[in-house]
Amino acid sequence: MAQRKSDRPSDVSVAGKAPASRRTAGIRKTTAKAAKPSAEETPSLAKTARPKAAAKKAASGTKTAARPAAAKKTTARKKAEPKTAARPRSLRKATGSSAAGAGRKSAAAAEPGVRKGTLVVVESPTKAKSLDKMLGAGYTVKASVGHIMDLPKSRLAVDVDHGFEPEYILVRGKTSVKNELVKAAQSAKHVLLASDPDREGEAIAWHLARLLGVDPKSDCRIRMHQITRQAVTDAVASPGPIDQDLVDAQQARRVLDRLVGYTLSPLLWKKIRRGLSAGRVQSVALSILCDREKEIEAFVPQSYWPVTARASSLDGKRSYELAVERWNGESVMEDGRPMKIDSQQKADEICAELRRVSPVVTSFETKESARRAPAPFKTSTLQQEAARRLRYSPRRTMAIAQSLFEGVSLPGRGPVGLITYMRTDSLRFAPEALAAVRALIHERFGARFLPKEANAFQARADAQDAHEAIRPTDFALDPDSIRAALTDEQYGLYRLIWRRAVASQMTPAQVASSTLTAEAGAAGLKGTGSRVIFPGWGEVWPLDLKDTLLAEAVKGETLRLDECFSEAKQTRPPSRYTEAQLIKVLEDKGIGRPSTYASIVETLYDRDYARRDDDRRLEPSPLGRTVEKFLKDHFDSSSQSPIMETDFTAHMEESLDSVESGQKPWRDVLGQFWKPFLEAVAKADEAAPLPKPEPELTGENCPECGRPLVKKRSRFGEFIGCSGYPECKYIKPPTIGVPCPKCGASCGGEVVKRRSKKGRTFYSCSRYPDCDFVSWNRPAGKKCPSCGTDMVYMPRARKAVCPACGAKDEEDS
Repeated sequence: MAQRKSDRPSDVSVAGKAPASRRTAGIRKTTAKAAKPSAEETPSLAKTARPKAAAKKAASGTKTAARPAAAKKTTARKKAEPKTAARPRSLRKATGSSAAGAGRKSAAAAEPGVRKGTLVVVESPTKAKSLDKMLGAGYTVKASVGHIMDLPKSRLAVDVDHGFEPEYILVRGKTSVKNELVKAAQSAKHVLLASDPDREGEAIAWHLARLLGVDPKSDCRIRMHQITRQAVTDAVASPGPIDQDLVDAQQARRVLDRLVGYTLSPLLWKKIRRGLSAGRVQSVALSILCDREKEIEAFVPQSYWPVTARASSLDGKRSYELAVERWNGESVMEDGRPMKIDSQQKADEICAELRRVSPVVTSFETKESARRAPAPFKTSTLQQEAARRLRYSPRRTMAIAQSLFEGVSLPGRGPVGLITYMRTDSLRFAPEALAAVRALIHERFGARFLPKEANAFQARADAQDAHEAIRPTDFALDPDSIRAALTDEQYGLYRLIWRRAVASQMTPAQVASSTLTAEAGAAGLKGTGSRVIFPGWGEVWPLDLKDTLLAEAVKGETLRLDECFSEAKQTRPPSRYTEAQLIKVLEDKGIGRPSTYASIVETLYDRDYARRDDDRRLEPSPLGRTVEKFLKDHFDSSSQSPIMETDFTAHMEESLDSVESGQKPWRDVLGQFWKPFLEAVAKADEAAPLPKPEPELTGENCPECGRPLVKKRSRFGEFIGCSGYPECKYIKPPTIGVPCPKCGASCGGEVVKRRSKKGRTFYSCSRYPDCDFVSWNRPAGKKCPSCGTDMVYMPRARKAVCPACGAKDEEDS
């Protein structure tokens, strides 16, 4: 595809420097005449060629080796220059014949010796260790430890008047990392950038290329969708250029989120309170939570009385449980519930009819059906199943998956990446993976469990299909065979991935379903049941189906009523979303992408806009509801920029995806959004401030002044303090739910968590100074079974330990 001049980020400003396009304008002309690099060198890694003027002097025998004056000038100039990111190697070439001496000296400084070997740069130190052992001699593997360049946090850093030009700076604390990478690149013959194969990884590779003087269009980029010896070898053997469309897509999202966040947040400070923030996708997620909370609050429960009849055959060998679904010729069912049995009196009337007239079977039918294998995991479904079966949060799931992807050391094999890349919405397997899993199914489970053709699954229309589904890199490595090499968390998640991937390519489960209908006077009854008759994929992945198949009955057969009963029930309000359910809603609405789901949820927690209730479900906080109300009042469907509407946000996601596919220039997408958004912000700025959210009372009074205690929040987190602040500065120490080991039994003291003057956490009694109990380690609230000493949790320990004899609590987890 033709390169677009208007939307290429090659001229993005690095802090303190002019755009690259202007800095190198006079360089390209000169370097075009320079000697070409040797065949084995990439354009960006060729040794710096001398200008022609310098070459002529060398040919005429002019001595140029000893030039102390020039050396002194160069040294002085180096001292005067501030320490900034290293200039790209292509920019260190001489710019004309007058700079011949300087050109020779800069080349000598850049290349103190002969370049040799290949530098491979990844993001993660763990991934670096894995690749280092796989690649061996001739390769040096270094880690950038995430992004090396980013927008500064202290200002907008986007020039909205000049094509949304971003200003990137070196990430704080990365100076030593930068210096190490630059030094390694200067001594390497080749540089390969091996960051993760997604938008973020491509952007990291692009920034690294600029920092290390590597031409992004050269064969400097390698992508590994799995970290295995074969995959790494193949990737190193076939490098390619950096995907500029992918870089543009990441840059568009980064700049768009910066524009929204840094424009809306000051508005919230002005209208609600300082320190608040808003984001493009997180605000819509908050709106979804608040909408559900409004549904719950507006819900009016309805009562109903389901009637159940237990009947059996006349010989007593078969029994059935039947529900009343019709009365006087009309259905009593609404939304799957007998809502029309709306009183105890009506339920009693139906039971009386059933006791008066014996039920007679009107039909009995058994059908067999096939249940297709579930699709392999993509990011969202992995997070949902890990939350449901392992109780892992999305962020925790992704962190564990990252460790499995980057490599685990296996006995006799060294580091092996156990799963493919985990940020994906693809549902396909590579052909070689399909062959491997089918061979395993045939060998381990038999031909009956292997379909004639491989199962295929349809991904969403907006799915990015660059990666495979999440699967094991080697199906022969079943979870139990490598259990000893994994942590408990790694084992649990890998087992989930392995089983789901194998199950996805097995034959359907065969299920028999039975249905019986009967009549007893004016009442119509129905019973259903099912049974698995062939497990298929259910041999590996749980079917979650109970065996309730009904015994066969004959039409016209009379049954004996054994029992009839009813119980009052009420409809329930919709449940709050779990983290996994919220992610599913976002995905269904086209909001967010695999790489952002986990961060969306965590951001709501971090900003105190949502919290987990007692059932670990997401509840919007009073502050979150206040912020959502303000944003929805001014940025809803009637606004020029309805960023709080899910359809608008989904459309923005599609536009950003079109940048990735090369269909739209990234600056155009931002330009279409910016002006209406700015006008909507100006209009919202004219509105009156919202009243501050009411403080959340705890039901307790301050022990020092008697005023109510309220829940508050600071930059350190939530705490309980006096509502009379600043007159009264009482703060209630947080308890840990353990009675004081010294006085708790007699005086009711509780262990509270406190901080020392130096910020170190310690534990003491809530009755201090009456009780002087204190401990650096968190009390466990149990006695040692061996010696009776109070047990504690040592730092980073998962099990309670006896400080006297060292015994561990084996029942703890």
